Amino acid sequence: MDTGAGSYRCFLQGDDNVIYDIIAGYRDGLILYLCSIVRDINTAEELAEDTFVRLFTKRPKLTNAASFKTLLYTIGRNIAIDHIRRESRRQEIPIDECAEIRAETESIEDVLIKEEQSRMLFLEVQKLPPAQSQAVWLVYYEGFDTRETAGIMGKSVHSVEMLLSRARASLRTKLTEGGINL
Repeated sequence: MDTGAGSYRCFLQGDDNVIYDIIAGYRDGLILYLCSIVRDINTAEELAEDTFVRLFTKRPKLTNAASFKTLLYTIGRNIAIDHIRRESRRQEIPIDECAEIRAETESIEDVLIKEEQSRMLFLEVQKLPPAQSQAVWLVYYEGFDTRETAGIMGKSVHSVEMLLSRARASLRTKLTEGGINL
């Protein structure tokens, strides 16, 4: 059992002190995932707060079939989709750079090269169609397997595998054009 599931079960049994542990353990990853959907870091932060509020007020049951993280990210995805629907009636959502990815290596030159490559990869992932971007984010950045990703996205495992395949091909082409060989 992961600490999120254990903490959440403690919360469901009445221990409100674990709320801080849950938020601290999952906030950053959730924000970055939501940013891959809404493409704005400030909005993603607000949606992450809404996700935790919904989690702690609605108190959904944790099933044995899904992990706590899957439950949390599914709630977040649904909130983000609702937000996009509301906003699409008002205005178009701008595509902004969400965050810089840091790399850790020994030399300054290596750090700069890795940071630039990571930045280019991150930007190219953000340019993918939304479904491909979400699938890439969940599998490669968050570590979900394709079955969990399919559950979060409301798609079949085969659909997620196809999204990932198309995303990898597109990223390979774009990055090779940009001088990065994978």
